[in-house]
Amino acid sequence: MILLGILVATYIVIREAKREHLETYFENLIFYVILFGIIGARLYYCLFYHENYNLVEVLKIWNGGLAIYGGIIAGFITICWYARKKNISILKTTDIIVPGLIIAQAIGRWGNFFNGEAYGPVTTTAYLHKLKIPNFIIDGMYINGAYHEPTFLYESLWCLLGFIILLVIRKITNRKKGINTYVYFIWYGLGRFFIESLRTDSLYIGTFKVSKVVSLILIIIGIIGIAINIIRKEGKNKWKKEK
Repeated sequence: MILLGILVATYIVIREAKREHLETYFENLIFYVILFGIIGARLYYCLFYHENYNLVEVLKIWNGGLAIYGGIIAGFITICWYARKKNISILKTTDIIVPGLIIAQAIGRWGNFFNGEAYGPVTTTAYLHKLKIPNFIIDGMYINGAYHEPTFLYESLWCLLGFIILLVIRKITNRKKGINTYVYFIWYGLGRFFIESLRTDSLYIGTFKVSKVVSLILIIIGIIGIAINIIRKEGKNKWKKEK
C-alpha cells in the first residue's frame, strides 16, 4: 500500500511539475525523497519505540515500524538540500509535492488495515454500524478478541478530503507560493492530533504522544506561515496604493 501511494503521488507531482516546466527537477528529487523518507520513517520509529533496537534490528524494515512523521521530516530536509542545490524555491517545491503526499498517506493507511494495526479503542459492532462503516472493515477490526475503532480509516478519509481541499486551494489562490504547504501542515496536523488520541499503539516521549507534539508544531508553523503571507500581501497592497 505504501508503494501504491508512492506511485500515485509520483504521477500527481510529475503532472503538476510539467505545468511548471520542472519535470526533470522533480524526477530526480522524488528519487531522493523516497529513499531518505523511508530511512527517516524507520529511524524515527526505532528512536521512539519502547523497545531498544540494535543496528541489525533497525535494518530489518520487514519486521514493521515505519512512522509517517519520520518520513515527512526526512523528506522535507531532503527537499531543502536539493532545492537549494538547484536554486529553486523550497516552498514552491513543497507546494507541488503536498497534494501527492497527502493522497499517498490516504492510500498508505490501508496497509495498517491489512496488517491489523494502528487501531483505536475497544468498541461495539453497533457503534461501528452506526458510523456506516462497511462490514469488511468491521470484520477486520476484530482484533485480539474485541472490536476496535478503525483509526486508519478516519485518517485515510481525512487525508482524502485534504487532497481535494489542496487541489481547490491551489486553483483559487493561483498557486501562490507557500499556501498549499501551510494548509497541508494545518490540515494534516489537526486530523492527526485528534486521531492520535484514539490510537492504542502510539510512540511516546515520556507521557506525551510524539505524534501529537509534532502535529501541534505543524499546526503552529502553518498558521504562522499563512499569517506572514497575509501580512506581506497587505503590505504590498498598501505600498501600491501609496505609490
